[in-house]
Amino acid sequence: MTSSHDFAGGHVRTTCDDGIGTLVLDNPDRKNAITAAMWRAVPQAIRHLTDEANARVIVIRGGGGKDFSAGADISEFDTERKDAATARVYEALNSAAFAAVRHCRVPTIALIRGICFGGGFGIAAACDLRIADESARFSIPAARLGLAYPADAIQDIVTALGPQMAKVAIFTGAPLSAAKMIAAGFLLETMATDALEGEAHALALAIAVNAPLALHASKMAIRAVIEQDDDLLRDAEILGAETFDSLDYAEGRAAFAERRKPHFTGQ
Repeated sequence: MTSSHDFAGGHVRTTCDDGIGTLVLDNPDRKNAITAAMWRAVPQAIRHLTDEANARVIVIRGGGGKDFSAGADISEFDTERKDAATARVYEALNSAAFAAVRHCRVPTIALIRGICFGGGFGIAAACDLRIADESARFSIPAARLGLAYPADAIQDIVTALGPQMAKVAIFTGAPLSAAKMIAAGFLLETMATDALEGEAHALALAIAVNAPLALHASKMAIRAVIEQDDDLLRDAEILGAETFDSLDYAEGRAAFAERRKPHFTGQ
């Protein structure tokens, strides 16, 4: 059964089908530029998919079929980001959106076509996995606009790109090709445009059929290693230990013995 929900006046849309959630940044007339309302809606949409729609994996993409996102909607900057005071409020929205993706308890996949700039790049960097077609182009133009990229979002960019390429992207603001992003390790893979949807679905399905508790524990452990957070690592160890008492572990063992596919419930 498919569930759907709209946020920010329909500019952020979610669907969930068979455990595969989709979050769409849907502002195609502006290359899916992200308004303040859309930034505010991203954490709400993530929570809806995980807590209400029971998504086991989330694919984040742009609407209209051409671009992922041009980043923050510059047309709002004269009011929403006109000085230090308003910028702090606006960047708190940015940071909350990046954190919602970064800390999402289920795996996240960025499906990237066309432009992936600025804040859109930040959302993609916060995802666990990123795949793109050959049209994808990447840039972090903050310095060219005379502003600094949100400091807490830099961690995602450095983690996803590596320190040297992250510096090149942030210091120059120059466009980067999908080929360069593959070489840097930012992208899992690139492919022809007509193959992207099928590959994204196959990847999401391969994740969604696995045990949710095990995925949650594993994702937390990976995050703990990346962030070098001992407290988070201990939490991951506790979650991992709890999987051995779960119904899903019993189901996994039974399915293996019976040579059938397991049916996990997240319990």
